[in-house]
Amino acid sequence: MLFVNYPKCSTCQKARKWLSEHQLEFEDRDIKGQNPTAAELKEWHQKSGLPLKRFFNTSGILYKEMNLKEKLPAMSEEEQYGLLATDGMLVKRPIVVTGQTVLVGFKEKEWESLI
Repeated sequence: MLFVNYPKCSTCQKARKWLSEHQLEFEDRDIKGQNPTAAELKEWHQKSGLPLKRFFNTSGILYKEMNLKEKLPAMSEEEQYGLLATDGMLVKRPIVVTGQTVLVGFKEKEWESLI
């Protein structure tokens, strides 16, 4: 299992605690230090079954500064993958990648049923 997170994010810290409490082993990856590639994001998006917009950190400063709420609808999926790959702070976190699924954000009930 891959746990992609931003260590200073309180939601990521809660998710890490949850994984530890459930004694789940994971590979830890700092999203700021090692941003997901466009290819990884495309694979995770397809595996997750979620709308691509869910992969954007819509509450983040960078998202707002770039006015992405207005720009994203006009962009192709490939352009959006490329944009997400430019800066880890644009990506919603945490992301958990398992053999079966990809979870974006931390919702305890969802994690309990899917991990």
